[in-house]
Amino acid sequence: MAAPEDGHGPGRGERERYAHILGHAGRATVAIRPAPGVRPAPLWGSGVFVAPGWVLTCAHVLAGGDGRRRATGPGGEVGVAFGGRVVAARLEYDLSRPAPVRAATPPYEAAGEERPDPGDDTREAPGSFPDPVPAPDPAARVDLALLRLLDPGTAHPCAWISDQPAALLEDAFIFRGHEHPGGATAAGAESGSASVHPFIAVRFGARDARGLQFGTDVRVTPGASGGPLLDCDRGEVVGIVKGSHREDRLGLAVPVTELRGLAPHHLVPGATGLGDDPYHALMSLHDRWHWTGQDLGGPGEPTWFDAQHAIMAGRGRLWGVQERLQALDLLAALPAPRDPLVVAAAVAEALGRADPEGRTGRAGPWTLRTWRDGHGALYQGSDPYTELCAFVHYLRIVAQRTVDEAREAPGDEGAAMRAAAERLELFVTAKAVVLLPRDRERIGPVRRRPDALLVEFEPLFYDDAGGRQLFNWSVSEGYGQGQWQRVEIQESRDGMTFEQACDEVLRRLGPRLLRADDAAGGARVRLEVAVPEERWHTPADRWRVPASTRRAARLRPLGPARAVVLRDQGRRQEVDPAWLRRWQGLKAAGRLTALRVPAGARASVSGLSRLLEEADEGAVPALCRSVAGGTGLEAVGWTLDTGHPVALWLARGHDERDCDRVCDEFHREVSQLLGAPKSVAEIPELVRELRAKAAEGGVSWARDLVLLYDDPGNPIPQLFSGSLQLSPP
Repeated sequence: MAAPEDGHGPGRGERERYAHILGHAGRATVAIRPAPGVRPAPLWGSGVFVAPGWVLTCAHVLAGGDGRRRATGPGGEVGVAFGGRVVAARLEYDLSRPAPVRAATPPYEAAGEERPDPGDDTREAPGSFPDPVPAPDPAARVDLALLRLLDPGTAHPCAWISDQPAALLEDAFIFRGHEHPGGATAAGAESGSASVHPFIAVRFGARDARGLQFGTDVRVTPGASGGPLLDCDRGEVVGIVKGSHREDRLGLAVPVTELRGLAPHHLVPGATGLGDDPYHALMSLHDRWHWTGQDLGGPGEPTWFDAQHAIMAGRGRLWGVQERLQALDLLAALPAPRDPLVVAAAVAEALGRADPEGRTGRAGPWTLRTWRDGHGALYQGSDPYTELCAFVHYLRIVAQRTVDEAREAPGDEGAAMRAAAERLELFVTAKAVVLLPRDRERIGPVRRRPDALLVEFEPLFYDDAGGRQLFNWSVSEGYGQGQWQRVEIQESRDGMTFEQACDEVLRRLGPRLLRADDAAGGARVRLEVAVPEERWHTPADRWRVPASTRRAARLRPLGPARAVVLRDQGRRQEVDPAWLRRWQGLKAAGRLTALRVPAGARASVSGLSRLLEEADEGAVPALCRSVAGGTGLEAVGWTLDTGHPVALWLARGHDERDCDRVCDEFHREVSQLLGAPKSVAEIPELVRELRAKAAEGGVSWARDLVLLYDDPGNPIPQLFSGSLQLSPP
């Protein structure tokens, strides 16, 4: 890079080329000083706004020449000067080592500052840090800190923090804050010198084990510690200035990728912080702020993105800054990955690598923590088309993982994850239209993985010949939280008998289950069967379906191999309060208990509603009587009317006679069954295990066991006849 024409600032050519990005970086740079109202108020160092209300700086900026924390306001406040004003802030996160390492001859001092004489208390040491840059230590914390503005409503600009590591720097600048908030320039490093520019050109820079080394043609101005190192070629902040050599005009910056080490244990005592994953939360705030700045309803002023776009325009990239801006905003809406290795694996798959370790591995120097980090790892210097394929593929992988994880997330959390994944999926689909057919096929769409298959029998009317009830039927794939997609429908004006409907369903059900299992990654999805109340005795677990897709495949019963449950056809998308309350009670109960219905050995419908309404939170109704009619049918009706979502009964229970010892044994076994699970969600699998044992000749009492499992958080869909027209005969 050409030397600055005035000895401090960049050359005229560089200024003109990067005028807008330099202006944005200067406005996002702050001065760190004592709290507002404290006098004297020397410049301690610099910082940069990285997210709304958050300033990134070096931890040593807040330490004096003796290594102790600098004196601050009465509440621990420090001053942040920018835009002609000083606002109060407080240290929230400290990523530095808890104790400095002393050295006899430090090669580096804080940026632009000589080590002060310990006996000289007449001169402040802005940004001074008497200790050397420590030798690399993977276990050590780094020289970074985060300040939070006390007034969350303070308006300010934010810098763009790079999502990728910097290796070599050519067109780069370092920035410092102003000693005087209202002034455009500050006093020089030497007494009586001319005013200095708030930024200094970097003529070379490269990363090594210590950080980002850089060289300048002039001595770094005092107070630059904590300020941003801007890579103008990419329009991104890639480092935070840490120190400079006294004589050689060499400096050192902490790469911003070191922020990936930010963790809850860096929170200082008394601070509120950003939650369990502060790095993900901080960068999400950063990415959403920059995306919002492009909103059509905004003030219409040029943004950092506008400056980036001007710099990058004409380079022929198919994945440009506008794609990155939107992609990172969409990724910011997703929860943090459960494990960093998931990010590394997604990057490796998108780049076509077999091994996700290496530079993206857990032991690598730039460990990937979030989906944002993975996005930055895809910049490989490839041709524009290959690069575009990698980004589209990566984002599709992320959307798929989010969809899969949303299945296990409860309530509103799962709904928010699915909505965010759908927005990302739409973005991926839009960007994939320009890919070659072979690449679109290779990358593939986001596939929802079913966790259940629902068979529903819809009662129509009674025919004229014998008064038989007629039905239509449907099969739906379920994705959790009430999300269903119908995959098979038999809907006609005439309908068919229940037996005929079952026969038709079973001819199609085997292949459907096998496909759903395959889509679910090999796990056997649950079969849910919704029937009208006069069919509550349907032994769906005994249905036999083909074991494979072979034409001569053997038939096997469903119950021993997969969870099979009944659903109440009368409870759908509009969740009844009693149903929801009972479900929440089962989830919160410390122990599940069996509730014998009716309470005694004699058949009686009196008191059923009271018995079921007053049942404990963890009560699960159990019936040994036939539910095809009489007392058993009435008991199941009251069970559902009082909101109970889980119940157990026998497909072939006894008639209206009094209960006997066999019934007593059944209820004892049910009580023992319900005492085993730690949560209500385990019941379907425990019942499946019992059915498997019964099929092998054991636990005979469970041979006819029917499980009602009706989760209000995953209601069945509305009846299909209301939305589809019947075809004419």
